[in-house]
Amino acid sequence: MKRNQHRKRARARQLSPLYLTLLTAVAHAQSQNQNTADNPTAAPGGSLAPVFVTANPLGDSNLISPATALYGDALTLRQTNSLGETLNGLPGVSTTTYGPMVGRPIIRGMDGDRIRLLQNGVAAWDASSLSYDHAVPQEPLTIERVEIVRGPAALLYGGNAIGGVVNTIDNRIPREAIKGIDGAVDASYGGANNARAGAAMVEGGNGQFAFHVDAFDRETSKERIPGFAHSDRQRALDGPDADEAYGSIPNSDGRWHGGAVGSSYTWADGYAGLSYNGYEANYGSVAEDDVRLRMHQDHVAFASEVRNLNGPFSQLKFDFGYTDYEHKEIDNGVTGTTFRNHGYEARIEARHRKLGPLEGAIGIQLSQNTFSALGDEALVPTTQTTNVALFGLEEWNVTDAFKLSAGARYEHVKQEPTAAGNDRFASATDRDFNAISASLGALYKLTPVWAVAGNVGYTERAPALYELYANGPHDATGQYLIGNPDAQKEKAVSADLSLRFDSGHNKGSVGVFYSRFRNYLTEFNTGRLVNDDDEVVPAGTDDALNEAVYRGVRAEFYGIELDSKWRVFEKGAHEVDVSLIGDYTHARNMDTGQPLPRISPLRATLAVDYGYGPFGARAEMEHAWAQHRVPEDDLPTASYTRLGLIFTYKFHVGATNWLAYVRGDNLTNQDIRYASSVVRDIAPEGGRSVMVGMRTTF
Repeated sequence: MKRNQHRKRARARQLSPLYLTLLTAVAHAQSQNQNTADNPTAAPGGSLAPVFVTANPLGDSNLISPATALYGDALTLRQTNSLGETLNGLPGVSTTTYGPMVGRPIIRGMDGDRIRLLQNGVAAWDASSLSYDHAVPQEPLTIERVEIVRGPAALLYGGNAIGGVVNTIDNRIPREAIKGIDGAVDASYGGANNARAGAAMVEGGNGQFAFHVDAFDRETSKERIPGFAHSDRQRALDGPDADEAYGSIPNSDGRWHGGAVGSSYTWADGYAGLSYNGYEANYGSVAEDDVRLRMHQDHVAFASEVRNLNGPFSQLKFDFGYTDYEHKEIDNGVTGTTFRNHGYEARIEARHRKLGPLEGAIGIQLSQNTFSALGDEALVPTTQTTNVALFGLEEWNVTDAFKLSAGARYEHVKQEPTAAGNDRFASATDRDFNAISASLGALYKLTPVWAVAGNVGYTERAPALYELYANGPHDATGQYLIGNPDAQKEKAVSADLSLRFDSGHNKGSVGVFYSRFRNYLTEFNTGRLVNDDDEVVPAGTDDALNEAVYRGVRAEFYGIELDSKWRVFEKGAHEVDVSLIGDYTHARNMDTGQPLPRISPLRATLAVDYGYGPFGARAEMEHAWAQHRVPEDDLPTASYTRLGLIFTYKFHVGATNWLAYVRGDNLTNQDIRYASSVVRDIAPEGGRSVMVGMRTTF
């Protein structure tokens, strides 16, 4: 879009409501350091890259916490069918999968209610944390920027951010003045499931009033795979007479569409605006050939910010979101279960004036949502969850080379279940929790190009409703889940330490992390096979489920993350960069010594980028080692090496800017099964594929 540099800087400063609430600032992201002329994954509009505003409330470029920002062409070229797969492979980030349509981000081996998913800084309620077959209702084509914060720095978003925060940012509420009309159009075709995707956006204004309109549509066919859908080990368990799918994954197609409208009033020192967006989806369950999921979400948001105030506070920010979500699981045309989740979240943040050497902010967050599961898979009772939280952070620039930060959060969580006539939940009772989190961070510049940064935090997480009250069949995982109504808070001490280098085109970071949990809530199989009524059945019974209960254990997570980029050749307009990304997570149950489930193995990605004027090319090779550290009742995953190529070309037609690209994925046609996927042994990732796409801005 044709916007001047002042506007780009203003949007980057104002875009994210996360920026007042994290303890520390974040490391430069891989994509943040690239120049458009250099590299096809750079930010649009030349070398000016948006400032990473998450965890950077004071506008300081000396960043502390490990994090990644993805935006511009880098985001366009990574977009896939799900949010999780789009982010998969970034440092410390993997994905759940339940076929090509479903993927929720995993950070440092933690998923579900330990990862906080936000839209523009507040919750948009769904059911993705309850079950692996529930998609995140976000279309990657409509996202302008993704910010990922890992480790202790995310704790000011509460216990549900104990593993990290993923904040998707759009401009559906314009946060700065717009004069005239601009917009963008995206279109792509291809991939292993022949995805046909398109999105369009138009923004305009008169310098005070601004508007935003967008729409998107994505339709896919069944996912093509290199061989059998079931793995070798699974086919051995299936027996010789089983009918085995080959060449594609049954029931893996889908379609989703939606759009948004928004408007705001802007002035020199702030803005206020309102938006609405809707999302519709219909996709198949890869574990059940006759089951379709139909999803609908409505989300209304209000946001406002006032700057340059007199008095004790120099800036106030308010964000509010209300969501009405529903999805139905339809078996052979008959609705079996209906999941609903509706509620709101509001957040007020105030940046105070400098108090001696301290700069910082305080805030309050309020949320309430009601979740229900009605029908055959009434896994949990209708439950209302209310959360009230206070938070704050302070930062002290001790010297030009040394900075300290500290933050804390107190929250009160109340769970109120209602049996609604279902005898399985008749004994469920209200639970209240008071959770406290605190963190310290520091950054020290060893030299102008070398720095060391560290964080340590203590976090408490209240049990989620399903960890307390679950009592029903869960076909998506083949379990009958039983919650622990007496479960206590999950408590963790976490730390990370990183060494960084930043000199022009050459940038790198290597870091280690460690988390130790008391009362880590996880599932334990009892060894019994049961039916939908939790009655014991013999082995071999059709539709038999593994009975599993939630139990608190001691657990630890530790690992390493690497992110680096080096300019290895530059002559005239020819430029070559080499990038290396790697991560490893080790997670175990300290009570038994057993590995925790669904942990990605050691991974490494080597990429070479070539730029010559408007032409760009990228070759990327990812290798994941085998994962043999799995619980006793899980199957291991084999290693794989995936090769990808991207070719890009940028050009202008009149007042429009164009990006054309061709992307080849899994060119060696590897049988890829993510260790983090609950359906890895029945639904691998896509085989060799090519996608073509075009993006234009005006």
